[in-house]
Amino acid sequence: MTDTELRVSKIENGTVLDHLTAGQALHVLAMLGIDGSGGEAVSLGMNVPSERLGRKDVVKVEGRELSDSEVEVLSLIAPDATVNIVRDYEVEAKRRVERPSNVSGVLTCPNSECITNAGEPADPTFEVLDDGLRCEYCGDILRDDITAHLADTPQSP
Repeated sequence: MTDTELRVSKIENGTVLDHLTAGQALHVLAMLGIDGSGGEAVSLGMNVPSERLGRKDVVKVEGRELSDSEVEVLSLIAPDATVNIVRDYEVEAKRRVERPSNVSGVLTCPNSECITNAGEPADPTFEVLDDGLRCEYCGDILRDDITAHLADTPQSP
């Protein structure tokens, strides 16, 4: 191994998120609710060289597999990401994220007057646009940092 190679240990079981947009690793950790208090072993590589992207971030999380809704939100933050499920130090499954046509129940609407923020039994649902997300109830468009609008949803074990 030369000094120019990336040195990050393998994980026994968990998830490796690769090809994240450079600079997005901390947003991804926020989206996953990982702040260091849960005890997960996390490895980060930020702004590392990538043939495909030029620069990329990599996140390894020991003992955690992403839910489908987490992968959907990940696709909005990092559309070129790959999700690798690792079991017994081997990659068991690998897939690229795909942008969904809509997301439901994982984000809150930024419009305080929206019915989804009024205590009604309505899950916030957003249509995925090229340049943002449109609330299907009030029509507001979310273009800023979506991690600020993550719903308080239970995270995967």
